[in-house]
Amino acid sequence: MKNISPLNRILLEGKYGNFENKKDNQIIKIKEIKNFYIYQIVKFKTSKKNNNDLKIDNLNFPDVLKVNSNSDTRILWMAPSNWLVISIKNFNSEFNQNFPNNEFAVTDISHSRSIIELEGENVKEVIKKGSPFNIEEMKQNSCCNTIYNGITITMDNLEYETNKIRLLSLRSFGESLYHSITDSCLEFGFRSD
Repeated sequence: MKNISPLNRILLEGKYGNFENKKDNQIIKIKEIKNFYIYQIVKFKTSKKNNNDLKIDNLNFPDVLKVNSNSDTRILWMAPSNWLVISIKNFNSEFNQNFPNNEFAVTDISHSRSIIELEGENVKEVIKKGSPFNIEEMKQNSCCNTIYNGITITMDNLEYETNKIRLLSLRSFGESLYHSITDSCLEFGFRSD
C-alpha cells in the first residue's frame, strides 16, 4: 500500500506573499513532514508499571507538557498516562514485547495525521493570529494541545532559537490547516518546500 500525503494536492513549492527584498532567514519556511510512524500510547489505570520506567528508543517518557527526543524519535506528553510517539522507526515489535495489552493501549495513528512544520523569526506571530495559546511561554522541547482557527492541533516546539514548530492535526483537517497557516504567513512572506 502506498502512503499518500495529506497535502499532496495543495502543497506547491515556491515563495509567496510579502517575500520580496527580504533575506532568506526572514521568510517563514513551511513544509509537510511525512513518512513518519505515529503511535498513541495510553497506560491503563490498572497498570503496575511506573511512568519513570517506560522507554522507547532509549528515551524516557516525558513529564507534563514536555517532549523527549533523539535524532529519530520524539515522545510528546498528551495527557496523564497518554503519550504520542513520532518516529522514523517502526516500533510494533517493541510495543508487543514491552507494552502488554492488559496494561496499555497502543494505536498506530500514522495514517490519520497531518504534520506541518514552520520555521522562521515570525512563526510566533503566525501562531498568535489563530490560536489563543500564549506561544511566548512555550519553551524548546515542550508541547501543547490547542486550536488554530477552530482546528484542533498539537504544537511541538522543536527549536526555540530558530522558532521551529510542528503542528499536528487530523488528516481530514490538514488542507484547512495548511490554508489557514499560509494565509497568516502572507504578511511575512513564506516559502513552501
